[in-house]
Amino acid sequence: MTKRTYGQYCAVARGLDIIGDRWTLLIVRDLLLGPKRYKDLLSGQPGIGTNLLAARLREMESAGLVERATLPPPAGSAVYRLTPTGAALEPVLVAIAQWSGPFLGAPLPTDTMVPRAYFVAMRHAFRPELADGLTETYELHIGDNVFEVRVADGQCTTRETAASDPDAVLKLDAETLNALLMEGLPPQDAIANGRVHLTGDPRSLERLVRLFAIRQAVQ
Repeated sequence: MTKRTYGQYCAVARGLDIIGDRWTLLIVRDLLLGPKRYKDLLSGQPGIGTNLLAARLREMESAGLVERATLPPPAGSAVYRLTPTGAALEPVLVAIAQWSGPFLGAPLPTDTMVPRAYFVAMRHAFRPELADGLTETYELHIGDNVFEVRVADGQCTTRETAASDPDAVLKLDAETLNALLMEGLPPQDAIANGRVHLTGDPRSLERLVRLFAIRQAVQ
């Protein structure tokens, strides 16, 4: 099948020829958190279908956005990862998110809350002025997904992986994460009501929410 093109000599049109198809930028979003196996990408994109995901990955590989690799032992898994060209799309995703924030509104009954989306958004909601002197690592378990959030020297990183020697381990669902970061759910209430199970310093959740509240970034 011949790939569709706008057929215009224009950088915007040419860029949309490459990244404008449905799902492409969402696949990039997920890969910003680290390499992924095919089945992990499939499970992270509800509704995409295996044939369409395979087609998108072929197109993205052909365009130089992703590449296949094998993780080192003991994992040894075949994965997809972003190339430098693909990773350079992060500011594009951030700009789209900032522009579309006012259109987000309340979640619809049909909306799926995808955990990975929050951990990309958190990078750009991060408030470094509140992290002066803080060094802390959080491990968050959301369903079957495990994420590391690390704060040090006024900077942050987020990855989809188990944390090394975390200061706090939190178990919660995506709805609770959304409520904490987007809706202003008080962290102490989330713990008291059993919506968050925390191992470590009980105040670590307060610090996490204060540093990464997405609602402040999109208002």
